[in-house]
Amino acid sequence: MTIKPRILVARAIFPDALAKLEESFEVQSNQADQVFTADELRQHLEGVSGALVTGSERIDQNALANAKNLTIAANISVGYNNFDVPAMTSAGVMATNTPDVLTDTTADFGFALMMATARRMTESEHWIRNGHWDKWSIVHNPLGMDLHHTTLGIIGMGRIGQGIAKRGLGFGMNVIYHNRKRLSDADEKACGANYVDKETLLRESDHVVLVVPYSAESHHLIGAKEIALMKPTATLVNIARGGIVDDAALAEALKAKRIFAAGLDVFEGEPKVHPELLKLSNVVLAPHIASATEKTRRAMINLAVRNLRAALAGERPPSLINAELWKK
Repeated sequence: MTIKPRILVARAIFPDALAKLEESFEVQSNQADQVFTADELRQHLEGVSGALVTGSERIDQNALANAKNLTIAANISVGYNNFDVPAMTSAGVMATNTPDVLTDTTADFGFALMMATARRMTESEHWIRNGHWDKWSIVHNPLGMDLHHTTLGIIGMGRIGQGIAKRGLGFGMNVIYHNRKRLSDADEKACGANYVDKETLLRESDHVVLVVPYSAESHHLIGAKEIALMKPTATLVNIARGGIVDDAALAEALKAKRIFAAGLDVFEGEPKVHPELLKLSNVVLAPHIASATEKTRRAMINLAVRNLRAALAGERPPSLINAELWKK
């Protein structure tokens, strides 16, 4: 009788996807979708050969302390700030993520969130629900900001940032961007985007969208100082990671109307949201759902499973992060 490798599925996934895994593996699953504490995660990783995890599972030296059999931790996410990659490499654990499969869905949502923010869509819905709409008015109904023929500033010009830029072209927007590394001439042309420094982008943009990965260097990339550079008519959208924006400074700026509005899909310490943001009408809030369509979430799970299966079969995973481990 063949012994199946043991794996951990750390968060709930679609039942049919779980059933397919159970054909090949002894699966320790978490369909109750409990968010493990650090100690619980360490215990669950003990004795398993592979793990499907999400951004809520921090894979670090503590988590790996007793994970002597662990070959791979496969993130069901494109971002991997929940991974201590050096610690994983030192422990001989492959780290993978799910790039590409969520690019268009996330870019769609980023653009939709920017539109909702600029045009005050959620504020207008609440306005109706609270019984304030008693007549149509030229000046007294909620007035928003245009997108067409305005300047779109994108900070972080990876696949998703480029996708947002291309959508902006359809609205006749002037697209500028800032990135750690400038794009090639061909990619800039495809996006219709011009490279500028961060300060210029903040001063000139009518709409700023953040799509940068989280790291110690990008923590509070946008704080009070940066918001002060923006136009009072500008909007700020964050679909990247919580912690890139200083949420307390943003709440203060929105309250004082130093910028027009903000759209946030991610938050510092999520799922907790800064209480001052919850009091404001000029912010659109979403619960980290930029990739949340069934088609895309299934594609993310499928790629994570492909990574896991490859690693446990002694093959190189399709989206290996710590490639130096494979070379060894």
